[in-house]
Amino acid sequence: MARHHGQDSRGPSQRQLRVGETVRKELSDILTRGEFSDPELEGVIVTIPEVRMTPDLRVATCLVMPLGGKNAENVAKALNRSSKYLRGQVSRKLTMKYMPDLRFVLDTRFDDDDRIGSLLQTPEVSKDLDRDEDGAD
Repeated sequence: MARHHGQDSRGPSQRQLRVGETVRKELSDILTRGEFSDPELEGVIVTIPEVRMTPDLRVATCLVMPLGGKNAENVAKALNRSSKYLRGQVSRKLTMKYMPDLRFVLDTRFDDDDRIGSLLQTPEVSKDLDRDEDGAD
């Protein structure tokens, strides 16, 4: 039977996770050392909490967030402008057959968590949750 290639319900493979973490570490080191200069990134501390790899390891989607969350969109745009340079720097540190293209997107997971938490606190949802708890007894 043919193997199914691509993303499925099991999530990313061990190889995707390992390569993503390696790319994340190298990018973090490059940004920490300040090996490149961009006026948009001057004096900005950028965190990279996660790098998600495509199944073929050709594209690395880097979740980024500047410290404090200020000018986040400008930081992501600046990193995307510098992605080819950063890709070259990372490729010098890693030995891979193909170096993945780097794409930078904002990490909005914490904002999403806050939004869901505030939605759960609204009177309409609280009323429904209370009714479910009363019915379970």
